[in-house]
Amino acid sequence: MRRRVAVVAAGAVRAARGLWPDRNPLRRTLDRVEAAILAGLAIAFLAGAPVAAVTAAHLAAVLGTRTAHAQRSWHQLPAVLLADVPDSGYGRSGPVAGARWAAPGGGARTGTVSASPGARAGSTVLVWVDASGNLATAPPLRPAQVNEQTVLAAAAAVVALGYLLPCAGLLACGLLGRRRLAAWDADWRATEPQWTRRRWSSG
Repeated sequence: MRRRVAVVAAGAVRAARGLWPDRNPLRRTLDRVEAAILAGLAIAFLAGAPVAAVTAAHLAAVLGTRTAHAQRSWHQLPAVLLADVPDSGYGRSGPVAGARWAAPGGGARTGTVSASPGARAGSTVLVWVDASGNLATAPPLRPAQVNEQTVLAAAAAVVALGYLLPCAGLLACGLLGRRRLAAWDADWRATEPQWTRRRWSSG
């Protein structure tokens, strides 16, 4: 951890030196632009990470609260199994079987529900249904789960920002690197004949 911090600090120092005006003839405008981009990305992360975390957490909290509010009418009902549940050989979702339960309006509904291995036809299991009596795929969202989603959304936003900004920096540095190489190549084509002529004349 200390080594990583030292590397980041050294990179920040190099970027700051690149921005500092001096009379170094080897430092080109592209070098200063590259340093400015890196420094700008670092500042953008430091300033944008809290904003991204708060925004993502707020959106997740609003959506989670809205979902939990919509699921308040969900309730559990006993469902009667229509077939035996095998003791083994079921898929990833676990043992399932067809079942029938009573809808709020008095009618009967059927569907596939989770059950214990080896459960027999005619036994009952509790299932979650919505206000219309349709089978729910999961229990209603609890306040603790809303809080967990809020924290995860905030962390994901910071991680996403920390991934996107370096990618943008690498792309910008790659483009600047190409221009730098082209500038060096142009300088060499202009300098090489003079250097070659001087070498032959001195020889």
